[in-house]
Amino acid sequence: MSSPIPAPYRVFLLYVEPASTLLGAFFAHCRQHQYLALTHARSAPANDSTLPAGTAVALSQLANLYVLFALNEVFVLRSTRDLRVWRALVWGLLLADLGHLYSLVPLGLDVYWKFWAWNSIDWGNVGFVYLGAATRMCFLYGIGLGHAEARGRDAIVKIQ
Repeated sequence: MSSPIPAPYRVFLLYVEPASTLLGAFFAHCRQHQYLALTHARSAPANDSTLPAGTAVALSQLANLYVLFALNEVFVLRSTRDLRVWRALVWGLLLADLGHLYSLVPLGLDVYWKFWAWNSIDWGNVGFVYLGAATRMCFLYGIGLGHAEARGRDAIVKIQ
């Protein structure tokens, strides 16, 4: 029996995004100074030894949430082909994308559109989040799903 979830969505949500998220978790936990310097160089501590303990803890907690995010996609979405479950999780991920983008406001509005000035973390925090959000919106709208009940506006609001 074939999956009702088209391959592009499966590849992105089950492999590409979890791998990318685990990479972010690695940097947030294991390369904390580099993570902060790439996020905002002017406010980053000089080195790991000057990193406040509270910042180190918060970054490790962030890494843990990145891991949870990846595990939800990998385990929950792989456990079912039920579009209702996929839609419910994808809705949550889309809301998380919007919150993630909002968290960047203190960096200035340029961060949202000056892609030529982005460093590697900006590509992850903005560019990749744009890609993820666009993928989720297409999925929720039913683009490419090919099922009458999965297409159109009803697919966006019908989570049940």
